[in-house]
Amino acid sequence: MNLDPAFLNNLTLVLTGFGVAFVIALWVSLVIWTYRDIRNRARDPLVQTLSTLLVGLLNLPGVLVYLVLRPPRTLEDEYQRTLEEEALLAAIEDQLLCPGCERRVKDAWMICPNCQTKLKKNCHECGKLMELPWNICPYCGTPELGMRREGMSMDDVLRNLDSGKTDLSDQLDVDLSGE
Repeated sequence: MNLDPAFLNNLTLVLTGFGVAFVIALWVSLVIWTYRDIRNRARDPLVQTLSTLLVGLLNLPGVLVYLVLRPPRTLEDEYQRTLEEEALLAAIEDQLLCPGCERRVKDAWMICPNCQTKLKKNCHECGKLMELPWNICPYCGTPELGMRREGMSMDDVLRNLDSGKTDLSDQLDVDLSGE
């Protein structure tokens, strides 16, 4: 079996042409992939340019160097991770802590079961829990016992005591309605 040298020469030229075209296509695709990948991983234009030039000049060794040096996470992954951390911190901060022992307490607790610190107080009228600094019940509008209402003189207070009228919530409703 004799092969024609001209045929072998043409076959070698065609295979070499395909090989060169493949290497060029591989090189261009690696440069494009690197540019797209670094754009998703870094905001700095200098880093984007240098990474793309590294792969453009060194081809496969440049891709290997780029893979070693590139940021491990994309910007989207970092953003999602930051959101998750913020959500966890918000969940931790939303939990109420006892001012005495700093253990977690529930919102409906009146006293800390661990250190017996008073957390809330009962309204003497409706019985619902109020925060300690509150002077008036937000549920029924009754002032806390021993607290004077604004705009009420000492004579009015004494008159109410003499008449036996102790329910100040009716007066408060009248004052709020403007009568």
